[in-house]
Amino acid sequence: MSEKNNGVSQSDADQYWQANLKLLAKLLVVWFVVSFGFGILLVDVLNMVSIGGVKLGFFFAQQGSIYVFVLLIFVYVRQMNKLDKKFNVEED
Repeated sequence: MSEKNNGVSQSDADQYWQANLKLLAKLLVVWFVVSFGFGILLVDVLNMVSIGGVKLGFFFAQQGSIYVFVLLIFVYVRQMNKLDKKFNVEED
């Protein structure tokens, strides 16, 4: 028997939390690949490509990972709004 909390069953709350953690894991993997992978591990390979006179590896190491992080914040907000609607826990 599931308990009700603010109109949401415990089963739904657990599914909501699992979906949230899954989304967070995906976004953190993207951020890790961009910041650590592109900015440190693959910097020499990416430096072979130059855009506007700036080496691509240097760009990711200095600014690219920050831009991607900010973009991931917006992606997270958008996806969480969809998740909130799906589980009927959206804010007014």
